[in-house]
Amino acid sequence: MKEPTTFDYAEEAGIATIALNRPERLNALTFEVYAELRDLFAALVDRPSVRAVVMTGRGRGFCSGGDVEAIIGELLRRDVGAQLEFTRMTGALIRNIRAAPQPVVAAINGIAAGAGAVIALASDFRIATPDASLAFLFTRVGLSGADMGAAYLLPRIVGVARATELLFLGDRIGAEDALRIGLVNRVVGADVLMAEARGLAERLAAGPSFALGMTKALINQELDTDFAAAIEAEAQGQAICMALPDFREAFEAFRARRPPAFRR
Repeated sequence: MKEPTTFDYAEEAGIATIALNRPERLNALTFEVYAELRDLFAALVDRPSVRAVVMTGRGRGFCSGGDVEAIIGELLRRDVGAQLEFTRMTGALIRNIRAAPQPVVAAINGIAAGAGAVIALASDFRIATPDASLAFLFTRVGLSGADMGAAYLLPRIVGVARATELLFLGDRIGAEDALRIGLVNRVVGADVLMAEARGLAERLAAGPSFALGMTKALINQELDTDFAAAIEAEAQGQAICMALPDFREAFEAFRARRPPAFRR
């Protein structure tokens, strides 16, 4: 896997940590950061040594979205074909986050706006500090609120009415309100944010990785299927899991009254 150069990346004990590192710009994204994030999540599909991912930002913010000068100014100078190439790249990043079999934990340490909010949205878990906030700002800059999959994912998490409000108005939603509507999973103090995110990642990494990946894949698949097809997909997925060693290990651990040691 190619080592990223535009953000910090480390692996330890089966957990990959991604830290956006442009704190002076509230970790605003550039073309290069988008591309490296897209490629990194694509590579994680074939990296079984990574069992969970934590993503955060250095400094006061998680990610303030696309850099106004580095991206927006440049896009205004490009033709429609080049603009479409860019929007497809940003969408590919979100698609790759959802396609990665590893659970992704977003540690939201401040503002998550625009693309930053959608990156957090695409993660499997969102842990925020009390002063964190999310804002889907696209309409504020004359763009559709439906960007990078936001109009697909957000209604499925908070419902159509709330999603419509957030995507149409582009208002910030604070951590406590985000917790109340299910947009974040928990709110913790800034001093323990990374410890909480790491602890959750460790719990996930200790679990049955294949089964968790299967769960994530079926959650994605069943967003677009009818109930009968969902039942069949889950039956097939479960049968595959039953044929793998982790299922037997859980049974043997139960009989021996010990914690299971999952290997996949």
